[in-house]
Amino acid sequence: MAHRFAQLLRSRNTAVAIASGASAVGVVYYLNSRKPFQSLITIEAEGANPKDFSQLWSPPSRSEVLARLGNPDALKDKANKHVAPESEFDLLIVGGGATGVGCALDAATRGLKVALVERDDFASGTSSRSTKLVHGGVRYLEKAFKELDIEQYKLVVEALHERSTFLKIAPYLAYQLPIMLPIYKYWQIPYFYAGCKAYELLAGKEGLSPSYFLGKRKAKEAFPMLRTENLVGAIVYYDGAHNDSRMNVAIALTAAAHGAAIANHVEVVELIKKPRTTFFGNAGFGEKEICGAVVRDTFTGVQWTIKAKGVINATGPFTDHLRKLDTGISTKEIVAPSAGVHIVLPNYFGPRNMGLLDPSTSDGRVIYFLPWQGNILAGTTDSPTNVEYNPLPSEKDILWILSEIEGYLDPSIKVRRGDVLAAWSGIRPLVRDPAAKNTESLVRNHMINVSESGLLTIAGGKWTTYRAMAEETIDVAIEKFDLKNKAGPCVTTRTPLIGAQGWNENMFIRLIQSYGLETEVAKHLAESYGDRAWVVASMSGMTGERWPIHGKRLSPQYPFIEAEVKYAVRKEYACTAVDVIARRMRLAMLNAQAAKDALPRVIEIMAQELSWSKDRQKQEFEGAIEFLKCMGLQYLSTSANLGVEDKTYYTRNHFVPEELERYQREFHKLDYDRDGRIRLRDLSKVLYALGESSSEGSKFVTEDVKTKGVLEFGEFLDVLSDVKEARLRKQFAHDSLHCSVWMNKKTTTAHVLQQSFEERKLNRENFKRKYVSDFASNWQDAAIGASIKAEMKKSCVQQSLTDVDLAKSELLVLRRRDMCKLFQQDMKTYKNELELRGLSFHEDRI
Repeated sequence: MAHRFAQLLRSRNTAVAIASGASAVGVVYYLNSRKPFQSLITIEAEGANPKDFSQLWSPPSRSEVLARLGNPDALKDKANKHVAPESEFDLLIVGGGATGVGCALDAATRGLKVALVERDDFASGTSSRSTKLVHGGVRYLEKAFKELDIEQYKLVVEALHERSTFLKIAPYLAYQLPIMLPIYKYWQIPYFYAGCKAYELLAGKEGLSPSYFLGKRKAKEAFPMLRTENLVGAIVYYDGAHNDSRMNVAIALTAAAHGAAIANHVEVVELIKKPRTTFFGNAGFGEKEICGAVVRDTFTGVQWTIKAKGVINATGPFTDHLRKLDTGISTKEIVAPSAGVHIVLPNYFGPRNMGLLDPSTSDGRVIYFLPWQGNILAGTTDSPTNVEYNPLPSEKDILWILSEIEGYLDPSIKVRRGDVLAAWSGIRPLVRDPAAKNTESLVRNHMINVSESGLLTIAGGKWTTYRAMAEETIDVAIEKFDLKNKAGPCVTTRTPLIGAQGWNENMFIRLIQSYGLETEVAKHLAESYGDRAWVVASMSGMTGERWPIHGKRLSPQYPFIEAEVKYAVRKEYACTAVDVIARRMRLAMLNAQAAKDALPRVIEIMAQELSWSKDRQKQEFEGAIEFLKCMGLQYLSTSANLGVEDKTYYTRNHFVPEELERYQREFHKLDYDRDGRIRLRDLSKVLYALGESSSEGSKFVTEDVKTKGVLEFGEFLDVLSDVKEARLRKQFAHDSLHCSVWMNKKTTTAHVLQQSFEERKLNRENFKRKYVSDFASNWQDAAIGASIKAEMKKSCVQQSLTDVDLAKSELLVLRRRDMCKLFQQDMKTYKNELELRGLSFHEDRI
């Protein structure tokens, strides 16, 4: 029987905190809702259908949260009259990724007053772009034994313990997954078997199902797509997996349920300091201490101040940005960003209940091939990168993953570039410890650092150990910010996340019986929302069909329904279309094209919920399209005048109806016997008629076809598909090279621009002669020339340019409009960077 916490009540302006039960010692609930706070645990029988949904705790609205944080506009709202702003929080946490929300939950359950702000959305960065594994790391264990590295060993032991906690506090989001290690050499059998058994031994009582050996035949049965040449068997071991962004949101909502004030789309623009008055444990502290931050609502632009005893920097890859707000632009950076690219493939490339690990890729890296959300996830890479808000997956990394996949799949299975449904890049923030003697070496796990002014930075680590990292961070915060008298012990190892209490594995059956949902949809809701699936199902509209009765799908290929959009807006702080399609639902990361197709309906529902204007709806659509380009859909257009090749250029190279009709027509012309076959020697004629290279097509004719001397229509399509694939790869390589050259030019000109600001005291004539010529020589790309010309027209130096100069700039006019747009975005970013550094951006001097 589930534990029941005491119901928390509050008056109109006063928060009443009541400790409940021995299992909640030190946990204080703060109500920030119009209705009385209800117990998190309200369902007596697991999986039962709650008759009264009002018994389920409902988070305060975003407006109420902003009012509690002190937003002046939110406080003027009559609906928030009952909300009193906090004069000072114990902790202000910056960053809404796994580490940030983990810290918020840990601190809130200890009884501290916690505020959390996130510039974008919860899990908008690395936390939603992981490999989806909850694991100790078999490769780390191998390194620990090979290198006799005790630190690696400790990391594995800690991660295995945290894996157990993960599966316990959110069983509907985290689960165990069998992973196969194919073996192609006999000596590897005892080697991998012993390694997997050691992995289990370290987990002890917290271990999952035991590993086992499969012979060649059994391995093929378990993984039919596996390459069998030289295969001698396989080892199957178990690890954890989860839905990362939904886990992140669940942690954030659980923190809110325990009293934390969490707000997405609120950014820190300044750290506030005062003369130091806190001397408890202040070894190495400076004369001033941070006492809060100036924040800005990214939607309205309203700024206000949040006061706090301590500020925690949990911004992941953007750690150095906040550190520079604290100690200046000369602060040495500690983040060494590494890009991890993943691709998503259709589910027919692998079994639905088993993953695969390739421990020996061509360059020594490890690659996973995992079933996830109905598709196949493959990755990851590990290469140096730059910190960006929405990094693009490199074509080189995508092709490398595809080539590695082909190495362990059956030769009859062709994995083409066009089979990639989505691709994304996550930035892993590897860090250097600024307090270490050797500040150049990277720390192995995570790093906690407190600056002289008291900014507490937590960086590094991985998803699996987020809870342990948060516990350690809050322990340090309690000591450094003198909060011992307020804080209780850490209880997050036994604090279930929202949705866990009333869930069980068979709950989906009751959902089907109660609401007439499709089985796939019911399972999806139960595994994504836990016991909150009842609320989502209650919001679903009728389909108008005999079956299913409820649950209109957003995409026919996936089990996401329209009610999830409403729930995300009302109960999960979703504020933009991207918040919904990428983080509340995972459609954007599963199939970028399907997400684009569902986007208009998603925006329509959100517009009804949030009263969006037509302009706002248009803005949301354009913003979502830009985001989807970062999900692997490099080229999208809403124009109805696109040709067939444009429509399919960067999407899957399966043929669209117009292409198939044309292919059938040309094939039929040479099918003289009307038996559905053409002669091999006629292939070149068909290819020529279709505008394809006959020499290129002959490369892809199989030996079987050469022997027969004829091609059936299916074999003919295979050849055309390969020809198209080769053409796409060449085009991708060309675009990648072009983009690389453009980036080099951009870097050079950015340097010139920076110099112009540093030397801005030069008189106008010297500036004109020196830098206008530099711009013209460095920005030879046509797109950049167009942007420069536009800036020249605005500037005062334009007045004295000759007609020859103008003619030269005309030659640089736009060849690729997308690059021009990127340049404008870079200019905006550079302007923001200058403002953060206290410098002015003089547009008339460009």
